[in-house]
Amino acid sequence: MTTSILSRLWSRRTSTPTTTAEAAGLMPAPAGVEVTGRHLAVGDGYATTLVVTGYPAEVGPHWLEPLLTWPGRLDVALHIDPVAPALAAQQLRRRRARLESARSIAASRGKLPNPVAEAAADDAADLAERVARGGTRLFRLGLYLTVHAATLPELQDAAAQVKALASSLLLDTAPATWRQLQGWCTTLPLGDDALGMTRVIDTDALAASFPLSSPELPGPLPGEPAGGGVLYGVTLDSPGVVWWDRFAQDNHNAIVLARSGAGKSYLIKLETLRWLTQGATAVIIDPEDEYRDLAGQVGGTLIGLGEPGVRINPLEIPPTERRRDALTRRCLFCHTVVAVLVGETPPPAERAALDRAVAAAYAAAGITHDPRTWRRPAPLLADVATQLTADSDEAAHTLAARLAPFTTGSFSELFDGPSSHRPDGHLVVWSLRALPDELRPIATLLVLDAIWRGVDVTETGRPPMLVTVDEAWNLLQNEHGARFLYRLSKAIRKRGGGLSVVTQDVGDVLSTELGRAVVSNAATQILLRQAPQAIDQVADTFDLTDGEKQLLLACRRGEGLLVAGTDRVAFQAVASPAEDRLCRTDPLAAGAPAANPGDSALDDGDLGALPADEQTFPGLDSAGLDEDDMP
Repeated sequence: MTTSILSRLWSRRTSTPTTTAEAAGLMPAPAGVEVTGRHLAVGDGYATTLVVTGYPAEVGPHWLEPLLTWPGRLDVALHIDPVAPALAAQQLRRRRARLESARSIAASRGKLPNPVAEAAADDAADLAERVARGGTRLFRLGLYLTVHAATLPELQDAAAQVKALASSLLLDTAPATWRQLQGWCTTLPLGDDALGMTRVIDTDALAASFPLSSPELPGPLPGEPAGGGVLYGVTLDSPGVVWWDRFAQDNHNAIVLARSGAGKSYLIKLETLRWLTQGATAVIIDPEDEYRDLAGQVGGTLIGLGEPGVRINPLEIPPTERRRDALTRRCLFCHTVVAVLVGETPPPAERAALDRAVAAAYAAAGITHDPRTWRRPAPLLADVATQLTADSDEAAHTLAARLAPFTTGSFSELFDGPSSHRPDGHLVVWSLRALPDELRPIATLLVLDAIWRGVDVTETGRPPMLVTVDEAWNLLQNEHGARFLYRLSKAIRKRGGGLSVVTQDVGDVLSTELGRAVVSNAATQILLRQAPQAIDQVADTFDLTDGEKQLLLACRRGEGLLVAGTDRVAFQAVASPAEDRLCRTDPLAAGAPAANPGDSALDDGDLGALPADEQTFPGLDSAGLDEDDMP
């Protein structure tokens, strides 16, 4: 027979006047609790409480960890009540008297010694001596386990699994029969032991029960969707896995900080592959040509900037543009492009001359504010330089001379024609390997602008998009590029995308205000192995403990720390053999057997997985953002 009752945890008796919040239904309480002899029905789920009645004779450090890391929703409540020293000494004397009396009677009757009684007597004598000397204290310990499930069959299976797990730890459990409501209340964070089934233990055994927190990331609560996310790896402190959904967080951005060779590129490739299987799209800015093979294997699009015939025109109006002020936005973006090219914000006179030249270049090309003219061929950067030269202002001539290397000189090949490629496909890789170092900041900026053109399109039901900026220090070294990246990190969430910033120069990110702002706008933060010179700065920024600092200094390739607000977990990236072949860019990817992750002969930053025999698992512009997105 079952009985339906209202929860008495938060509500009062009907005879007690209710408060305004209670009358308005604002108190955090379930609609009702259905109590049976073996389980409770709470809201949309079911729960049953088990009481630990027997403990092992000896316990080791973290002996409760298998219960804390059980792959399901399990509330583990540990109630601790200290015993006064005088009362503890009195109880120990009585206990020793009973044990010694039983041993003397057995000896007088010629019986063989009972090994259990002998061990108990010796333990009681040792414990009494340590309590008398102040070397330890006694505590009453109550350990209770509440198992949750969505249905009754699932609850029965889950309870059986928890009982089996407890038995493997030499713990005896018993259901709180007809006391399920008290058991459920006992495991709530109220600090009230309504069952009172305790066992006396000493300080050493109690200390071995800590820490009480789990090394696992929190799982979804009953009623919350459990789908989504991808596998990042296995935890280093437990047998569990790290399954994380960055698109379920407050924002979808991620940042990966690591020293050279720590495995950050390998991890990003794994994450990209696994999100592609979920239907997402991905765009990667690749400075070192590490993602070329990956794009070829999965049918992606590769755009190699700096290669013959590959060009990108910053003055082109996107064909998907529908805003009436699109021409004005392009003119403003041209100011940002020129500032990055010359390495600083031009003086006011040069900016005024540039504004006139850009407007004149568009007018000469027949492009006006009429959207019907936007399909005409856009002017080039060289056309803007021509207009600057034709200007009578001396400041215009000075700016034209500063732009000469990019319009008619050594670096003009990237800008001397219309854009040669359309970044279409489920995976688009922009390779910057063929570019000289002087052009990489501006190339990264232009690529981000082209990416924004694809992101800033209003579509319903569009799959999530991952935008990865590898070696982001190239862009963060420039103030305008860093500001551009910051605005992208603020605005991309509203378009259903997520920005991943990957860099090995931690100091360049954390030493500037804009760099720290990019970090703070990333809900998912991954720290792999760090250099000793940067560890203090990283620890201050991410509030790391001493143990976490030592982990990041000593971890192997592919090992690191995932930080998401108050949740953090140490993990190691793992890949199936098929994923491993796709993610490697070293000669081993051609089919040779995988080597040890510590092999220094492998490509820098490309290793993060276990060896094969240890595998565990088969155009943004300066005016194109909302006002609240501006820094």
